[in-house]
Amino acid sequence: MSAIILIVLILLSGVSIIIGLFIFSRPILAIEIQKKFYAHINWRIEPISMKKEIRNTKIMGAFLVAVAISTIIYAVF
Repeated sequence: MSAIILIVLILLSGVSIIIGLFIFSRPILAIEIQKKFYAHINWRIEPISMKKEIRNTKIMGAFLVAVAISTIIYAVF
């Protein structure tokens, strides 16, 4: 694998880990950011069950971290 591609892949994975940890640790804030984004493009979104939405958001954050770590491991080894 080219050195430049490897560096970019590791940097993107590092950013993904940071974002995933943010989503996992602050799911309510992540949901509010998403709602504000959609409001700017003239859409209104509201979760039917906030409890389920928080759980799913935390799962999504953990999954993002796991995929990013797997990508780094695969790219390096």
